[in-house]
Amino acid sequence: MIIPIRCFTCGKPIAQDWEEFEKRSKKEKTNDVLDSLGYTRYCCRRMFIAHCEIIDETMQYKKF
Repeated sequence: MIIPIRCFTCGKPIAQDWEEFEKRSKKEKTNDVLDSLGYTRYCCRRMFIAHCEIIDETMQYKKF
């Protein structure tokens, strides 16, 4: 699954910061990264924290 373009609740664009978030969250605390990227709303923060990449697992199965 790819990160959604916009937050489901407020509609703020979030996809442009996904790669930066993913790279920096491995080194820093997640809350600090989201604060520095400018995401203060709980709904937008949820989009980043709750997202999981399942495309790699899905690609293992054959297409019917």
